[in-house]
Amino acid sequence: MISIIAVIDKNNALGKDNKLLCHLPNDLKRFKEATLNQVVIMGRKTFESLPVRPLPKRISIVITRDKDFACEGAYVANNTESAVLLAKELLNKNEEAKEIFIMGGGQIYKQFMENNLADRLLLTKVNASFEADTYFPQIDDTWKVKESFTEVDNGFETEFVIYEKA
Repeated sequence: MISIIAVIDKNNALGKDNKLLCHLPNDLKRFKEATLNQVVIMGRKTFESLPVRPLPKRISIVITRDKDFACEGAYVANNTESAVLLAKELLNKNEEAKEIFIMGGGQIYKQFMENNLADRLLLTKVNASFEADTYFPQIDDTWKVKESFTEVDNGFETEFVIYEKA
């Protein structure tokens, strides 16, 4: 299974200046629990924005067009298709890993959705608007809500929604 995991505001904003829009401790806990010991795929800018690189206890794949890019402790792919092939190969070699998570950024999300490479969306929607320079793709009617719940996270009203293909 390939799941896209993201936090967006009510305008589908993802971030600004390669940073998240707000700090959501409950969401970060959910992210950690979901992705621990799993394969995570991200773009180079997202990778470089992480406070710890690579994320501990995850199998990381970084997508970049830079053929010379290398990062200790992470795999590198030059496009989404090769990242998925590599991720599936790594899943087969690791008994704990069962899922592939796409964790950004905006262009990577767009490529996975446009190329029909994701099976599920795990979205935390913040009921607020933020200044942003990166946006999540529109969610069309090929996605149906499977589960959702609302909560307050660090003072923000949020809705956690799981979408699956219709």
